[in-house]
Amino acid sequence: MTTEFPIIKTERLLLREFVDTDLENVFKGLSHPDIIKYYGVSYDSLEATKAQMKFFADLETEGTGIWWAICSLDGKLFYGAGGLNSLSKEHKKAEIGFWLISDYWGQGIMTEAMPLICKYGFDKLNLHRIEGIVETENINCKKAMAKLDFTHEGTMIECEVKNGKFINLDMYAKLTNKGTNKS
Repeated sequence: MTTEFPIIKTERLLLREFVDTDLENVFKGLSHPDIIKYYGVSYDSLEATKAQMKFFADLETEGTGIWWAICSLDGKLFYGAGGLNSLSKEHKKAEIGFWLISDYWGQGIMTEAMPLICKYGFDKLNLHRIEGIVETENINCKKAMAKLDFTHEGTMIECEVKNGKFINLDMYAKLTNKGTNKS
C-alpha cells in the first residue's frame, strides 16, 4: 500500500505498525504456553518468529488485512497484537484476532483496543461484518467476544484438527450499524 500506516491512540494505548525491534516481544507472546494454547500459531525461536512479522507486513501489502502492535501510549511497553485478517472486499468482511502477553491480562487492554480495530474495519475498510472464530474451550476469549458485543452465531462441530484431535469452533460476528439486513 502507498498510504501511511494508521496509528490509533487512546488515553493509555498506542496501536502502531510492527517494527523490527518488536521481534522479541512477538516471540515472548507466541511462544508462551498460556497464550498459544488457543492461538493458531506458535514459535520456538526468534528466527522462526520472523515468519509472523512477515505475516503482519504482508497483510497490508497484499490488502488482506491489517494488524497493530498494541503498546503503552509512550511506546515503552509492548502488550500484544490485534487486527483484521482474511479480508474479503467482495463480501465486505474480515476476521478479527488478538493476543496479549499474559503479564497484562485482566487490565482491560483488549476491551479498549478491539472496539477501535472494529471501528477502523467498519469506517476505513468499509466492512459490513467482522467475524471472530474461537475454539469452544477458550472461555476467556468467548467472554471477551461477549464484552465486545459480538453475537454468537453457532458452533462448528469437529471442523478442524489440532494436535491430532478434532476441535469445535464457535462463530461470533459483529455487523456494522450501517447495515440494512438485520436478520
